Amino acid sequence: MTGDASLFTTLSKMNKEGYVSFGNNLRGYIIGIGDIGKAPYPVIKDVCLVTELKHNLPSISHLADHGYGINFVKDKCTIIDSSTGSTIFEGIREDNIYVFYLLEDANTAGRCLMAKSIESQLWHMRLGHANMDTISRLSTKKLVRGLPDISFKKDTVFSECEKNKATKSAFKSKNAVSTTRPLQLLHMDLFGPSRIASLGGKLYAFVIMDNFSRYTWVYFLARKNDVLSEFVTFYNKVQNEKGFMITRIHSDHGGEFENAEFKQFCDTHGYLHEFSCPRTPQQNGVMERKNITLSEMARVMLN
Repeated sequence: MTGDASLFTTLSKMNKEGYVSFGNNLRGYIIGIGDIGKAPYPVIKDVCLVTELKHNLPSISHLADHGYGINFVKDKCTIIDSSTGSTIFEGIREDNIYVFYLLEDANTAGRCLMAKSIESQLWHMRLGHANMDTISRLSTKKLVRGLPDISFKKDTVFSECEKNKATKSAFKSKNAVSTTRPLQLLHMDLFGPSRIASLGGKLYAFVIMDNFSRYTWVYFLARKNDVLSEFVTFYNKVQNEKGFMITRIHSDHGGEFENAEFKQFCDTHGYLHEFSCPRTPQQNGVMERKNITLSEMARVMLN
């Protein structure tokens, strides 16, 4: 029961008049009944509003009837939610009265009054969020002055470590060939410019590879914008030679491939131009690996 009407979330008038007798032989009349409780505390139902009552007085039998367990020990009192087993309220003993705050202000209830760092975590931050195994070895072998001989365990994950040490998952390679005939899918890439031009003044290498046979064509270019004209020549020539039609081509988002002229050529001749995701060369891994192979071959042949 309470005498403060502002504590109620719901309140209704009593149909039948009742009263509570105080120790000084005075009476407080029950004028309403309702529910009390606001986050983060649970709701207590059927609480009486009593006039002239200056304190909030919980009824042990009332709490027990509403599914709460009450445990009294020498210096404290604990109220437990019987359905979950969790502690709802905990009060301390002052003289011969157990005092606890059912409706403490939620703003002050969550206020941090003291911060305490675990020593191992503190050293983890001091050493630039180094790996705990590394710090443990440094401590065991006495390699850092002042580093205490304590246990460094991976029992805490720092949000800073998760955010700034994250890496991409590995791209699994495909063991099966996804095409059934030559020219069904062509991979294309352009690498360069080379630091030294060739005798013919070429700085770039335009590489085209057939996905089915892995046959590769390499064209040397002086400028990047020569890619389309070179591909048009290749397109007409290779289809006549092989007797197959080009169905799809795959490249990265380089400006030499992703432009209006290249798109118009693809639309006119009716084949699909696929792109790998931005900043994801792994999706064009066939050509990236081929570029490395060609570069290694060229260096070996020049020596």
